[in-house]
Amino acid sequence: MAEARIRRGGTARLSSAKGRATKGGRGRALKRRSWVDQLFEMLPVSEATLQRMASWAIVGIFGAIAIGIAIYLGVPDMARQQAADIAARAGFEVEKVEVRGVERMDELPVYNIALGQVDRSMLSLDLPKVRAEMLKLGWVKDARISRRLPDTLVVDIVERDPVAVWQHNGQLHLIDVQGVVLQSVSASAMPDLPLVVGPNANLQTAGLNKLMENAPALKPMLAGATWVGNRRWDLRFQSGETLSLPEGDKDSAGALVNFARMDGVNRLLGRGIVKFDMRDPDRFVLRLPQGQVEEKPIDASATGTADSAKAPAQGEEG
Repeated sequence: MAEARIRRGGTARLSSAKGRATKGGRGRALKRRSWVDQLFEMLPVSEATLQRMASWAIVGIFGAIAIGIAIYLGVPDMARQQAADIAARAGFEVEKVEVRGVERMDELPVYNIALGQVDRSMLSLDLPKVRAEMLKLGWVKDARISRRLPDTLVVDIVERDPVAVWQHNGQLHLIDVQGVVLQSVSASAMPDLPLVVGPNANLQTAGLNKLMENAPALKPMLAGATWVGNRRWDLRFQSGETLSLPEGDKDSAGALVNFARMDGVNRLLGRGIVKFDMRDPDRFVLRLPQGQVEEKPIDASATGTADSAKAPAQGEEG
């Protein structure tokens, strides 16, 4: 009997301990979860994935720190220089320069820039910098710099087209349609191009070309033009006459078209008239060699020159 009671008691004690364990476990299960746990449970990834992501983030941070230290110490530059030296020793070094596209400009400035790259590794060439140096040359509109392995630097030049000679401060300069100065020229070696005169006249060359397109028959006869008062043109023809045009693109184009029509009917150019003045839209004034002027309404100018001199010559106005 005593043995049975002990067995029952032992069983009772085990049951009681189990009950306490179950009760304790139930108590832990009912413990309130923190908002961090709730947030993690809402994420569409497992806890193991989050741990791996955190590990890689730590690795990435330390890697970025290591790269930053290496850059600060100049390790990449040293590595590039070492690679360039190895390439040069292997025969990949600039030994030849090939310049293409040069027709009118002096090749020497191009070669001076390109030859500064000789004896450099093909890997260490700073092609954008070489191109920027080429674009500083007045004649160069565009440039393309390339490598041709194993040892050649190729320079392709696109030249500007000269359209006029600009006279300013007693100097003559060859210019393109945008007014870019290409080079200086001497009076004894003037090219067969129109001469534009006056401050900022070079910047008006594109406008002058557009103006002359309104009278294509007169364009081959143009010898030069003066930009007067930074607002209008005086045109000089090869036959010696000067045509004063009004201000404004529209008014000057209209006056030039009207003059071309009159010249087609009456052959105004080549008759010894010194100057045609069309600044006044209502009058057409002709300056004669004898120091007189003929003046008549602009509407009647296509039928013939004026019959008589109206007034003595007056001083010119801008």
